[in-house]
Amino acid sequence: MTAHGNIRYHLAALFTVAVWGTTFVATKVLIVNGLTPSEIFFLRFALAYAAIRLVAPRRLGAASWRDEAWLAAAGISGGSLYFLTENVALSCSAASNVSLIVCTAPLWTALIVSLRDRSERMTRRQSLGVAAAFAGVVLVVFNGNFVLRLSPRGDLLAFASALSWVGYSLVMKRIGDRYPTLFITRKIFFYGLLTILPVLAVRQPAFDAATLMRPVVWGNLLFLGLVASMLCYVLWNTALRHLGVVRATNYGYLNPLTTMLAASLCIGERITPVAMLGAALILAGMWQAERNR
Repeated sequence: MTAHGNIRYHLAALFTVAVWGTTFVATKVLIVNGLTPSEIFFLRFALAYAAIRLVAPRRLGAASWRDEAWLAAAGISGGSLYFLTENVALSCSAASNVSLIVCTAPLWTALIVSLRDRSERMTRRQSLGVAAAFAGVVLVVFNGNFVLRLSPRGDLLAFASALSWVGYSLVMKRIGDRYPTLFITRKIFFYGLLTILPVLAVRQPAFDAATLMRPVVWGNLLFLGLVASMLCYVLWNTALRHLGVVRATNYGYLNPLTTMLAASLCIGERITPVAMLGAALILAGMWQAERNR
């Protein structure tokens, strides 16, 4: 099927990445109000799980224990492990380092999938487009300030986060066609919640009930839980199923661009000419990768 025939799935991926790019701002607001990253993850996934239970299929388990194990792996790699490693990396490494390393996930995904599945192998033109998009990511992430401060622990955790998302994409490629998207997404939220509990158990809560009653807190939590998690995971998993892992994951290159725009609009961060050049490279690279596909 052509890209025009799949336009709804391209729009789903584009919308999802646009929303995910703004979650940095919402998460930053919640941290300023006293919540820890692990608490934010738990609360957003708890809201998402409660909401998706209303519309997801009522069946409790997968058809086999093996499939159930794959669903658990999706919940860990695309949920608890991904967010935990990324957020801990941010606490001990520069945000630009973490953002850049995490944005290598589409590159690793394309490389691994092309080695395993000839049907998703990239052409030379598509490879050039991806390279241009990644160069744009570098310019947007550093935003004119080309200082790379190495922090082995933080950078390794960021790399682990990128590989975790690659793992999620590969698991979805394996299991995504076997069950309804709503059922799979519900399972992802369940196992993400289940596996973050040990982290919460060893830490004292950093907030009280009064904190959750603040409009700025529950408003951002509702956005993260119902829009960025419940809605966007459903849309993303649908895009993965219909576009293929490589094509859908390439939209991840737009994430720094949407984060840059959201940060500029919401918290006044400056956009430099270098960042604008990076944005143009990202868009040109994405167009090149998808042109006449």
